[in-house]
Amino acid sequence: MIQITATDFKTNLGKYLVLAEHEDILITKSGKGIVKLVGVKPDKVKGIESLFGIVPSTGEATDIKAFKAERLTAKYESLD
Repeated sequence: MIQITATDFKTNLGKYLVLAEHEDILITKSGKGIVKLVGVKPDKVKGIESLFGIVPSTGEATDIKAFKAERLTAKYESLD
């Protein structure tokens, strides 16, 4: 995590916006942390949706809820 002053942040806003994509930034004022700048992380649901072309289709309509339910059922049936 990078720690910078509020004055430095105002002066170099563009630079720190680019850096925030890769690393968290703590902005301080009078030596105390006031704001934490964090980059946006990719949405996990989009990752699941990207698998729909890979998962074999059974001919039935497939949606995320049905897919999750099927995986949970298979997982917990094997524990018995």
